Amino acid sequence: MANNYKSAQKHREFVTLALTEIKFDIEHIKEKLDGTEKRLSMYGDRIGKTENAISLVKGVGSSIAVLFSVCFGYFFNKN
Repeated sequence: MANNYKSAQKHREFVTLALTEIKFDIEHIKEKLDGTEKRLSMYGDRIGKTENAISLVKGVGSSIAVLFSVCFGYFFNKN
């Protein structure tokens, strides 16, 4: 009977130690994920601003292209 108690006690200590290590690992992973989420949020904001700037450049470029096309069409077909 005493042998079973010692064996159960050793197993209980092993399980407690293993769970403690797992808890610390999970906390470490959670900290890393929180940092990654912050960086992804920052990148998302930067990408959104960049997409808006690209849309502006495309709009201005399209307007200038239309203006040049109209001017060239007017000057070359002015017969």
